[in-house]
Amino acid sequence: QVQLVESGGGLVQAGGSLRLSCAAAGSIFSSYAIGWFRQAPGREREFVAGISWNGAGTVYADSVKGRFTISRDNSKSTVYLQMNSLKPEDTAVYYCARSRGARVAVSLRTSEYTYWGQGTQVTVSS
Repeated sequence: QVQLVESGGGLVQAGGSLRLSCAAAGSIFSSYAIGWFRQAPGREREFVAGISWNGAGTVYADSVKGRFTISRDNSKSTVYLQMNSLKPEDTAVYYCARSRGARVAVSLRTSEYTYWGQGTQVTVSS
């Protein structure tokens, strides 16, 4: 059974930073792409950033480019999302997810991810 656990969320002022972590257990972590998504109240879950199985490829939503950085440490089965210059509109529950297939390109679609964490709340005050 695959388990993903997010951590690192919290309350921060606009312009501040947070680093989210996604720790995986129960799968061959290093063979799968990992995506970060977020969902604000009343809105659909949206793609934020993704990283390929070997870390060679990263993809970002336009809204976070230049502010967020995704990385992974396969030796620790962990993916990170460094979030800088946070804005109130970044407020949401952030989820990490594992890709459906092994060694595939990063997808922006939620349907291409099969395992999800429970989410971590990020709140940015103005």
